[in-house]
Amino acid sequence: MVEGTGRRIRRATAAEGAGESGLAKLIELHALNSFGDMLITIALASTIFFSVPTGEARGRVALYLLITMAPFALLAPVIGPLLDRLPHGRRAAMAMSMLTRAVLAWTMAGTVADGGIALYPEALGVLVASKAYGVVRSVVVPRLLPPQLSLVKANSRVTLAGLLATGLAAPLGAGLHLIGPGWPLRGAFLVFVVGTLMAFHLPHKVDSAKGEQRAVLHSDENPHGLLGHHHAPEPPPEKAGKPKAPPVKAMLRSVGPSVIMALRAVGALRFLVGFLVMFLAFLLRDDPVSSLAPTATLGIVAFAAGAGNALGSVFGSWLRTRGSEVTVTAMLLLATCAAGAAALWYSLLTVALVAGASGVAASLGKLALDALIQRDVPEAVRTSAFARSETALQLCWVAGGGLGIVLPLNGTLGLAVAAGVVGLTLLVTLRSLLRVSHHRPSARPRVA
Repeated sequence: MVEGTGRRIRRATAAEGAGESGLAKLIELHALNSFGDMLITIALASTIFFSVPTGEARGRVALYLLITMAPFALLAPVIGPLLDRLPHGRRAAMAMSMLTRAVLAWTMAGTVADGGIALYPEALGVLVASKAYGVVRSVVVPRLLPPQLSLVKANSRVTLAGLLATGLAAPLGAGLHLIGPGWPLRGAFLVFVVGTLMAFHLPHKVDSAKGEQRAVLHSDENPHGLLGHHHAPEPPPEKAGKPKAPPVKAMLRSVGPSVIMALRAVGALRFLVGFLVMFLAFLLRDDPVSSLAPTATLGIVAFAAGAGNALGSVFGSWLRTRGSEVTVTAMLLLATCAAGAAALWYSLLTVALVAGASGVAASLGKLALDALIQRDVPEAVRTSAFARSETALQLCWVAGGGLGIVLPLNGTLGLAVAAGVVGLTLLVTLRSLLRVSHHRPSARPRVA
């Protein structure tokens, strides 16, 4: 039975040319990565969050966020340029991320029980390694794209594999925790050791950087749409007394107004997700908003968020490149309405609704952003654009999580603030949408 299930999973991951291109191997690697990260999350949450009173837990998580996120915020601007300069070591970078977490998971297994200060630097290393993996993965997917799949569908498949692995890891991690607080971490050690070996089995073309250049995350809103071309047009003849025009190559390295608009919007959605994770975790522990136990309430909201994320990945398979700008704007509108409704009518139903809506919006919005990068950014700088955009989105999650810890534990206030941030971004996005719709670049093939 297990062998038959394994064969069916392998057939699903290798469908539509993913087996021949090597994308199936990346899907399996990402599933392992998500599985191991969930085991570590369960071990840390049981020590930092659930084992102490709410006030002390909030201080511990704030310290955890400060120690782990602040250094990553400083490192994040370096990760993109570093990947630009070391494109031939992507498999090694993914393997090193796995190996680092394997070593740290084993080390934390001996210190997690007392929750001492030594746990925090180790958690820092795990988090930075996990975020670095996420950035490298976003770069690798386009290199393994089979002819039969669009980038959006490929990313949807990778994301769904991670979500399924997370769902399987959660009950296993809870069972291991019953044996002892260090056992989920020992399980994560084994998972990441296997992941280290699997990273080196990715195709060699992952390390190829043929024709790649570095991207610049700014918008050139030239109405003639120079950004959508692989080959620079001939510059006009120079006239006497007029300044020399800037080189076209520099303009080609910018990513275009549609991508910047989508990056800003998806950044706000990531901000919302980070905020809800931190804010609701403590709010529902103190105020379950129902007659249910706090753990049951948290479980319902977490399930809604996970289901929303999965639905967003499924809907992403139907995403069309010509509608990507509208899709991103619609996701902002959905998140704003859900957060506003939860602030006005604060209850378990509306809180679960905003958790599910934020999951759908963040997942589908990220896939739309990927489609726009694939469509509008020249191939020579596309890989770099993926790395830098993913790094920026990681920082948005950090900012949202930090605000979620700082705000008072008042459901109406917190959700109103969240709705305000996303709503302001929606207004800016609507303005940008009207501007870019007049000179939208032509669609590229294989995006949808």
